[in-house]
Amino acid sequence: MTDLLRVLIERWRDDQGSTYRTWFLWDERLKNFRSIRRGIAQVVEEIEAGRFGNVYKGSSLETIVGSIAEQRQIFKGADHAFLWKPKLRIPDIYEDFENQRAFGRLRHHCSCCSTEQELMDGIETIDRLAIKGLGPAVANLLYFLHPTLMPPFNTAIVNGFNAVTGSKVKLGRWDQYLAMRAGISRLNQTYRDLLSNDLGAIAGFLFDIGTGRLSAPPVTDGDAARDAWLAELSKAREAAKMLEGAIAAAREGDRTHTEIQAWLKDLGLALGYKVWIAANDRGRAYHGETLATRCLDCLPAAIEYLPGVDSIRLIDILWIEPDGTRVIAAFEVEHTTSIYSGIVRMLDLAFSSDLHAAGGLFLVAPDSREHEVRAQLRRPAFSRVADLQVRFLSYGELEKHKDAIARFGTGMKGIQAISRVL
Repeated sequence: MTDLLRVLIERWRDDQGSTYRTWFLWDERLKNFRSIRRGIAQVVEEIEAGRFGNVYKGSSLETIVGSIAEQRQIFKGADHAFLWKPKLRIPDIYEDFENQRAFGRLRHHCSCCSTEQELMDGIETIDRLAIKGLGPAVANLLYFLHPTLMPPFNTAIVNGFNAVTGSKVKLGRWDQYLAMRAGISRLNQTYRDLLSNDLGAIAGFLFDIGTGRLSAPPVTDGDAARDAWLAELSKAREAAKMLEGAIAAAREGDRTHTEIQAWLKDLGLALGYKVWIAANDRGRAYHGETLATRCLDCLPAAIEYLPGVDSIRLIDILWIEPDGTRVIAAFEVEHTTSIYSGIVRMLDLAFSSDLHAAGGLFLVAPDSREHEVRAQLRRPAFSRVADLQVRFLSYGELEKHKDAIARFGTGMKGIQAISRVL
């Protein structure tokens, strides 16, 4: 059994369509951690101040859970557990304000704690309250707070765990989730060399089994069962090749994102600015060179010591004054993903110092997304954004005018002229 599971994990890691390749190694996954954590803190703050309200629609919780749900297939449907179902009165955190405050206290407790026992204490406290409709789906929030301690949770992950271990874990109960978590931790430790300290990797593996992309090894011993499973694994590998079109489409999205970053990089350099490329995008290749070529190797000292620098380093493109004293413009490229994370990173920059982002904050997206971006910014969670004069820069306008601006433009006038205040 052990050998077969190792074989399966190795095949899974090599599968270009697996969650390991399409989600766990996805650059945007890491960039979203800080923004989701900040969103959780905002939910806690609003609950403690009595400003959260009694509806899910339009709330800060909807914004943050929606951002999680958009993180590729593994989190699709993560928002279902939080949608207010009035006929069932679940989850009972919208109209029962004591339950709402308990939910906020759990988020705050888990945000502040650092040990496994502290996390277990918080979960046991909320479980004793038996809040109707508020079950282990909350673990998807906890994962982004403590990825090495709390695995994500959904039906497919449960099904995958049961298939691999022969367990009978059920949905909807914290004690069942904690039992599964203990089993996942043991599996992760056994195959740590193939997986990760981040439990998202093994959760993705179990997810792919639970959705039927992979077939779990036989729990019982026997040459016949082993041979049948290996034959099925070979067939599954061939079937995976049929999905190459979808995989290529996802890669095309990443390529387009890189292309837009390269346009903005070249334009910033042509205008005489120093350019910073997001820390986790620096090695991406475009037209024979990495994005980091000709760009700053580190942020200037005036920026490096700002409070939100860990988030600022992940902004897609920064144009910095030649003397390195301040950021003149910040650009977040939002090709297909939620704008939430990009906005949070720019907020970290804008509110770190009055001396930064004087030339503008820009959301750069396909022309067709302008309506969606405007709708997102009307959410209460982005109420502070209106004061920042965030601008929308479409791919089409950038492509049409970038060469002329680079040749004849000076300062920020050209880029501001082809963008619109949101």
